[in-house]
Amino acid sequence: MYKVLIIINAQKVSHQGTVLSTSPATQRMTAAFKDAIANQTAGETLIKIVPVHQLLPKSDWYDPSDSSWLCCPLTIEMPPQFEFCQSKVFQTCRDFKGMRQWVQENLKVRTGNQIKRVWHGNYWLPIVLTAKGPMYGEVIGEGQLPNSYEQPVDFPDEQRQVLYYLGYRLLESISAQPSVYLLQFGFQDETLIFDRIWPFPAAPALASIGIQKPDLYTCHWQCLIQQPIRDLVIA
Repeated sequence: MYKVLIIINAQKVSHQGTVLSTSPATQRMTAAFKDAIANQTAGETLIKIVPVHQLLPKSDWYDPSDSSWLCCPLTIEMPPQFEFCQSKVFQTCRDFKGMRQWVQENLKVRTGNQIKRVWHGNYWLPIVLTAKGPMYGEVIGEGQLPNSYEQPVDFPDEQRQVLYYLGYRLLESISAQPSVYLLQFGFQDETLIFDRIWPFPAAPALASIGIQKPDLYTCHWQCLIQQPIRDLVIA
């Protein structure tokens, strides 16, 4: 039996696991991930949804040394004192300015650190990191409405290869474990600008539901339980 701990940004979650107070995007992410677990898992599965602010002090129901727990944050705002198998990866990704500096120095790619105004990339490259290596999904872009996303966004092969190399080197540098990652980037005067990388299927991954098979939340669960993924197909 799997015991799954889903950690989210929320003010309140009921004892039955219903998200009572959070953003619509987080509600949809949580529902999509729960559906993926239910559809891809045979047998009984215990799912516990916890707001990030309730993780500390240490809870009597969660023991990081208990290997039957799968800790699955759907937020980057993890407290550094909370221990789980991807703690170091999440802490590194949360320090996006430090990661940008590493990209500038080691990969010679321009980053958001070099832009004086507040800047965020408006494209996301999904990277499904399986036990056998990375698989790259179709790029996701911002939609017309606020907090909406679209997939696929067409990119020429030359730009794709640059993004694939950037994503591969970044995941290698942080000793990434099997999971779904989103490489966030944008452009300034047609120059690629690296923003950050998300170590879980953040809100833009919602664009893959009904479009990509398997969708990114299903991919995330399959990676975590080391289930093979043969291909990523746009429906």
